[in-house]
Amino acid sequence: MSIDTQIDQIFTPLAKIASDIVFYSVPINGLDVKLILLWLVGAAIFFTLYMGFANVRYFRHAIDLLAEPSNSKKKAVGEVSRFQALAASLSGTVGLGNIAGVAIAISIGGAGAAFWMVLMGLMSMTTKFAEVSMGVKYRQKTGSGKNLKISGGPMYYLKHAFESRNIPVLGSVVAMFFAFCVIIGSLGAGNMFQANQAYLQVMSVTGGAEGFLGNKGWLFGLGLAALVGLVILGGIKSIGNVAGRLVPAMGGIYVVTGLIVILVNYQAIPDALVKIVTEAFDPMAGVGGLLGALLVGAQRAAFSNEAGLGSAAIVHSTAQTDEHISQGLVSMLGPVIDTVVICLITALVIVISGVPTGEEGVQGVQLTSAAMATGASWFPYILTLTVFLFAYSTLLTWFYYGLKGVTYMFGDNKVLENGFKILFLGCVVVGSSSELSSIIAFADAAILSLAIPNLIGLYLLAPEIKRDLKDYISKIK
Repeated sequence: MSIDTQIDQIFTPLAKIASDIVFYSVPINGLDVKLILLWLVGAAIFFTLYMGFANVRYFRHAIDLLAEPSNSKKKAVGEVSRFQALAASLSGTVGLGNIAGVAIAISIGGAGAAFWMVLMGLMSMTTKFAEVSMGVKYRQKTGSGKNLKISGGPMYYLKHAFESRNIPVLGSVVAMFFAFCVIIGSLGAGNMFQANQAYLQVMSVTGGAEGFLGNKGWLFGLGLAALVGLVILGGIKSIGNVAGRLVPAMGGIYVVTGLIVILVNYQAIPDALVKIVTEAFDPMAGVGGLLGALLVGAQRAAFSNEAGLGSAAIVHSTAQTDEHISQGLVSMLGPVIDTVVICLITALVIVISGVPTGEEGVQGVQLTSAAMATGASWFPYILTLTVFLFAYSTLLTWFYYGLKGVTYMFGDNKVLENGFKILFLGCVVVGSSSELSSIIAFADAAILSLAIPNLIGLYLLAPEIKRDLKDYISKIK
């Protein structure tokens, strides 16, 4: 029995327990609805209403903040610029889910799932605003100048939320639980899964199992680990610099390619848009069909932009700003780019191309690849490039998330930090060359479980967030 099979078997019972808890489902009109999904959707709706549709009212201001000249932030405390923080956050969310996940959503829920996906993405903006605002407000700073180090995220505002209600012990436990889940999630879904999927895509266009990379996942993993290692050695500033260049480049390549496919099939655009809207509200599909499209679309959006999980607050906390609400507003642009733009383009490419979906057609990234090929036979190679870049950028950001979980639990310790770097890079190789399905399932549950303590904390802090937003708006007026 191989080592990876033995590891997989050890984690199987743990993965099952974690999945049964986090992904617990209840039957609604014949559909199994995950409670964690309702938890995320409910939060998006609540914060959108409670914050007075801040996602719409202050959208233009968020763009203006991002476009501020760099010299206007020289005196602001932080390690990276606003743009670099947003780019690093996006590099952790813009990934395989934007390609394979959207394809699966349309295969299961039909074209109407795209409508609900976009709507959920728009409402998720306010959840993201809330968590990032608190992440920046309660971040911790050590050192100064070139030695400045900033740590922030839900660990810190969760502790404050419970301490302010005279239950500090519970706050410490919840914050530690969040940090632990971030570490596990960074090694699994944020690392091994990304490396594994990137290897499979690159192998598929280089001859498949019979090609050069066939059965050489370890070799691909070593090369990918080296690329990751070159960046993470420089810390958040290095990650921010790379993300600031990589995210616009890879996003631009994918968007342009997608738009070309859409324009090539321009005659099908009106029918595709009508199909997306009508299937979202199709009375002929019945309540079950309508609910199915809604839930699948909402799930794709929630799992794609990570709003509600609190992960984005970790990297946004390092932004150069002295006003936490302003960075919260900037972070709202994340779900727009991730879900509304990139996911919607994927959906339109699939619907317009006319490639068969559902059980009789291909699914996942193969479906997106087949749809891309309708624009040009070599477009799937571009898709492979973007899949690799998406996976690579996700690895960089989730390393930082995991590292911050380690430092929160065990304090700043160079030996531990270097040990985590070695462990993380080792997992890149393992993920590329193994089928550790149970570890990845466990890590998926760990990542989604972040939403449970994070949203409880945000509900407790909601009045404070609303008050801070009101003060900020009155100040800028």
